[in-house]
Amino acid sequence: MEDRNSRLTKIGQVVSAGKMDKTVVVKIVSRVNHPIYKKVVKKTKKFKVHDEKNECGIGDTVMIMETRPLSKDKYYRLVKIIEKAK
Repeated sequence: MEDRNSRLTKIGQVVSAGKMDKTVVVKIVSRVNHPIYKKVVKKTKKFKVHDEKNECGIGDTVMIMETRPLSKDKYYRLVKIIEKAK
């Protein structure tokens, strides 16, 4: 049986906080090669993340971890805040 720490983790930036209770929206930026032009492009994806203590603010850099579905579109939870926004 796999242990809990083998779950997928990502690092991103909070783009929305305070509009939903115990939920923040985190933007993950990944760099991928374009299939035709072979140029590196940035792809962004937004995830709704469970923030139990409502401690995140806009601009914070956070680490999130995959978890069981917590609502219709919340599949990640906050692990830690890496850096608070200035």
